[in-house]
Amino acid sequence: NDINQLRVGQKLELECQTGREGGVSWIRQDRRGTLHFIVTINSMSKTTFSSDQRISPQRFVASKDNMIFRLAVNSFTPQDEGKYFCTTIYNQMMLFSHGQPAFLPVTTTVAPTTRGPTTKHGITEDLDLQTPDPERRMQEDLNFSCHMFIWVPLAGACLLLLIALVIAIVLCRQTRRRRCRCKR
Repeated sequence: NDINQLRVGQKLELECQTGREGGVSWIRQDRRGTLHFIVTINSMSKTTFSSDQRISPQRFVASKDNMIFRLAVNSFTPQDEGKYFCTTIYNQMMLFSHGQPAFLPVTTTVAPTTRGPTTKHGITEDLDLQTPDPERRMQEDLNFSCHMFIWVPLAGACLLLLIALVIAIVLCRQTRRRRCRCKR
């Protein structure tokens, strides 16, 4: 199926190749950037679906063939729109596939025309309109978490080493003063 020509009621088929044994989970990211868990497929091809009533094994079909994982949406609805990811855990890290966008075509309406140009005098507007990229925001959040797991313990270890150095210097000075008090 061509994912770009998606229609309501059509069957959507997605696949993800991991390149390693194990299982994956399928997740959908809606237009607002919210992640919705769909299903997990383990290494033995057993599926565990979300407890959400809208995600049922009758509407969603998940399968595994060697290292290729498939997800099918039997009857696509507007609520199913979003970016689909497969995720896997490898070496204690959660890895995300590239998102596979599945959106219905946008219907456009022609705006009514106005008579004559309208102008604004003395006002220049330079708007930098950017739509928030949920994928980038999520990556930044993950990077922040990774930085916290690295830098906080490292800063704590540096602080402990600094305290140990100060204690060693103080003890060394005390023992040096005792040696100097000896009679000659």
